[in-house]
Amino acid sequence: MKRCSIIVIGAVLMILSQLASASQADDTTITITGHTPGATPFISKLTLEVSNTTVLNSIQFVIEPKPGSFARPLSGTYSNLYLVGRGFEHPPEVILPVYGLYAGYTNTVTLTYRFMDGSSKQDITSVTTAFFDDQGCGYNNPTKLQPRTNSTSLSYDYIFDRSACGDYSPIILDSDGALRWVSPLPTMNALFAASTFFDNAVYVTQHTQLVRIELDGTVLVVADYSSRGAEHFHHNIDTGKTGLLLEPDTTSYFESTIWEVDSIDGHVLKTFNMANIISAAMTAGGDDPNGFVFPTPTDWFHNNGTAYNRADNSLVVSSRENFVICLDYDTAAIKWIFGDPTKKWYQQYPSLRRFALMLAPGSEPPIGQHAPSITYDQSLLVFDNGQTSLFQTPPGANPRFASPRKYTIDVTANVATETWNYPQGQSILSPFCGSVYEDAPLNYVVDYAFVNGTLPPPNYAQLLGLDAAGEQIFYYQYPTNGCNTAYNSIPIHLESSKFPAIGPQALNLSTRGLVSGAGDVLIGGFIVSGTEPKPMVVRALGPSLSGFGLSPVLADPVLSVYDSSGNLVGTNDDWQSDVNHAVVEAYGLAPANPLEAAQVRTLSPGAYTVIVTGKDATAGIGLVEIYNLLPLTTSKFVNMSTRGSVGTGDNVLVSGFIVGDVGSATLVVRALGPSLAAYGVNGVLSDPTLTIYDSSGSVIASNDNWESDPNAILVQKNGLTPPSAFESALVLHLPAGAYTAVVRGANGSTGVALAEVYTLP
Repeated sequence: MKRCSIIVIGAVLMILSQLASASQADDTTITITGHTPGATPFISKLTLEVSNTTVLNSIQFVIEPKPGSFARPLSGTYSNLYLVGRGFEHPPEVILPVYGLYAGYTNTVTLTYRFMDGSSKQDITSVTTAFFDDQGCGYNNPTKLQPRTNSTSLSYDYIFDRSACGDYSPIILDSDGALRWVSPLPTMNALFAASTFFDNAVYVTQHTQLVRIELDGTVLVVADYSSRGAEHFHHNIDTGKTGLLLEPDTTSYFESTIWEVDSIDGHVLKTFNMANIISAAMTAGGDDPNGFVFPTPTDWFHNNGTAYNRADNSLVVSSRENFVICLDYDTAAIKWIFGDPTKKWYQQYPSLRRFALMLAPGSEPPIGQHAPSITYDQSLLVFDNGQTSLFQTPPGANPRFASPRKYTIDVTANVATETWNYPQGQSILSPFCGSVYEDAPLNYVVDYAFVNGTLPPPNYAQLLGLDAAGEQIFYYQYPTNGCNTAYNSIPIHLESSKFPAIGPQALNLSTRGLVSGAGDVLIGGFIVSGTEPKPMVVRALGPSLSGFGLSPVLADPVLSVYDSSGNLVGTNDDWQSDVNHAVVEAYGLAPANPLEAAQVRTLSPGAYTVIVTGKDATAGIGLVEIYNLLPLTTSKFVNMSTRGSVGTGDNVLVSGFIVGDVGSATLVVRALGPSLAAYGVNGVLSDPTLTIYDSSGSVIASNDNWESDPNAILVQKNGLTPPSAFESALVLHLPAGAYTAVVRGANGSTGVALAEVYTLP
């Protein structure tokens, strides 16, 4: 009897132990009950039956690439709140949209279910899709001038093509050349409609309307502008300061008006009437604008693209007929004009010539350019179509070949210097509609939209992918009628999309440095702007760093958070002792070692300091990290900084930061040393150097003394001039991704330094 009792008690204890350790993934049953074809063959809606939807955190789908493909797998992650908000959840049923499927193919889709307690589990299903008729546009079978190589160096794998071929444009291709998404709506050509990819959705214009199309195929009319005099829109939709930049043709002016509109409800935020702006400048300069500026229907300007530059708060506008012109965003005053000096604007009008940038020796001006954009290093990137003016006389040079071109603009010296081009031996005639856009630094997608245009058919569109080394990773060709097949293509990222999308901002900061027992601690600082409290996780790591080859590591880090008044907000030694350690685990941020520290805090807007010390005054290399748990709130990180000791070898100051999931952010990164002495810091680093690396470890920018950087004037304009000439600063326009800033001492010097990351508003 006693033995039997022991067995029963043991069994009960085993069951209780299993129950105690059971996760939400274990306790929740999820069954895939079916799928329904979506609006196009590239979309399907899976039906799931979930026993308890309240414990779901998110659901991710990943589409397995076809055999022989080299593009990274397409993946999307929906938060549970997003699914509820979109009406996809009716417990126990959940509808899961899957987009980016291969058409006419049995797709393998892996689903990952993540739960509120940090647990997860997976399931795999197959989705067979219908064949897609590309209506002769060639997307199903492009001519592969250069098939996709097996290189992993290209920073992007998906291309948004503002096409107008067939009744299903725009489209999305992958870098293997496969068609992965098409619009359920048709789009007219570039002279009568526009589109873009923004906020993980497609925006298109239909006559006088702005329309948002979700990747799941849902169509929403954002606004109608007929009451504002719009007849239709043309060329581009570009990203503005706070919204989207539209180019309407109105009852008064043809291709010379720009509206910035809100992306949510479409209301007009700002208007740039180029006819009025240029006429005013010409009149003020003593010229009569009536021979240069004309009302509708004259195509005197031919605006075909705009770019907002956050670093100097300017708007760069491309006029194919004339020049590239830069305006002050707030006042619309002309800052500079850049173009072919043999054209009418330069030859006949001193009022415009006085704004002209001079060309550095060996540089060529852009002619008939399209697609202006700002690159990572604040350069101007355009596609030079090499086409003369069609209306203005004299029409200027006619080189008859197309080439991407990149320029640095020195506004102090009033000089433009060509720093990169890709003319392909001056062999490609593509006179209209072409584009070039940068993804990660020096990674480009080039769109030759109308190859052999102005010559008898056949005509072609070509898409070319270049990596940072200048290698051709893919090169595809399609038949085209005018600019319809491939117009103004942009690189996008669908390998890890998140819903809701997190826009451009600095999300997380991590800094590695030396903590000594002599008072040299690791200090992280950050500023929360806005009005809402912001929840975040702060971590201090030490022992787990040895797994990355670092030595000696901080054996037992202690973490403390202070507000701007010096009040202690929270402290932690071992992360599992924090009352909110379950939240740390739920977000997948549990430190690898129990001796490491972490705490969850919800902080009101203001300035905060994080200090990492060694328990019992121990020394070693430590890592402090700050994670933004809710980046979609109105409150944001506007500045993140870390102070620590800079030694030699591994003992440098290493600061990592992450830019949001979509779009690009403009940042100022600084490394300070000498000026810290004024704040009572001893043993400062006398001459800090700053190097920025991307996620692959490639150097993308570096600086020793801030005044030596070509963009030093932009640092000054944003009020971020380092106090000492020996300190470093960089202005960077970076796409979404992870980056690392490393602070070293020039000539092997050592001392205390401060690394800072500022997000420009």
